[in-house]
Amino acid sequence: MKGLNWFDRFLFLLNILFAVALLFAYLLPYIPPAKFALLSVFSLGVPLLIIVNIIFLLFWLFRLRRQVILSLVVLLIGFNHVTSVYEVSSEEDGMVEDNVLQIMTYNVRQFNQYGWAEDVDIPQKITAFIKAQDPDVVAMQEYYKGELEIAKSFRYKYIKLKEENAEFGLALFSKYPIINSGSLDFPTHSNNNAVFADIVKNGDTIRVVNVHLQSFGIKPSLNTIEKEHSKKVLFGMGQTFVKQERQMKLVKEAVLASPYPSIILGDFNNTAYSYVYRELRDIGFNDAYKEAGNGFGKTFEIFDILPLRIDFILPQESIEILTFQNYEVPYSDHYPISARLRLGE
Repeated sequence: MKGLNWFDRFLFLLNILFAVALLFAYLLPYIPPAKFALLSVFSLGVPLLIIVNIIFLLFWLFRLRRQVILSLVVLLIGFNHVTSVYEVSSEEDGMVEDNVLQIMTYNVRQFNQYGWAEDVDIPQKITAFIKAQDPDVVAMQEYYKGELEIAKSFRYKYIKLKEENAEFGLALFSKYPIINSGSLDFPTHSNNNAVFADIVKNGDTIRVVNVHLQSFGIKPSLNTIEKEHSKKVLFGMGQTFVKQERQMKLVKEAVLASPYPSIILGDFNNTAYSYVYRELRDIGFNDAYKEAGNGFGKTFEIFDILPLRIDFILPQESIEILTFQNYEVPYSDHYPISARLRLGE
């Protein structure tokens, strides 16, 4: 730190701490939550660590200081992690092809049945939004029982409420025939679940797996942490990730047993820096956002300030990803995403 004044030295010490923390965070996707539950919680902070290191890099670069090397090297080591925050892809060519499927996933938060938003027209606005995008397949999480007008636009559907008398669950709507469907039936102590449907288009059959991994029970917020003992909150979040690990194994079984190419999509309640995400990618699935996304991939905000990407579309490697789209529409606490995929050879 030769040649630095006391303030610059203090900043560089902070830079070292954040750089080391980011290096450690690169290891988190390889650590099973069942072994180190509390460590898995820190995967939620990886986007913040990346942003802070980018700020330090720009600061030292502007000052023309050699300290810029630290964050530069750390960011380059985790380049794949950095591109999970922001992507730049080429624009779609606009060509229309017969073997292309447009698929969307959307956590609709029970269509505002419990009044989280003052807007009473949320169901109608979600319906109008989906009609305007005109997807071939829509996967919904936190689907509230009862039919929306949008259901009339889809000839085929599979809806699974968590329990017989439950009011919400998962739904899959399709313009093309569903020849088989089912539920993975996460353990009864969880309100979350995953369902699948085998869909046929132009002779090509794909398995679509709609996933809603374990939720936190309450939306993490600064107020929650202030009111509850921080260790208790962190332990609860860690146990959530342990449940997600078990649920992810059921999802893996469903796609590995499928006789057809598969698409895993939905609300993971976890990030691209997590163990569950890596495990699903490593069995032969691509991330549509990383392949064809543009800009920030935010689908949710934690603490109402930290943007996260916790909703995913993961097609099997044999399915070509043509385009990906985020939609920042304020009809839920999640933002919907969609992708255009080429089926078959």
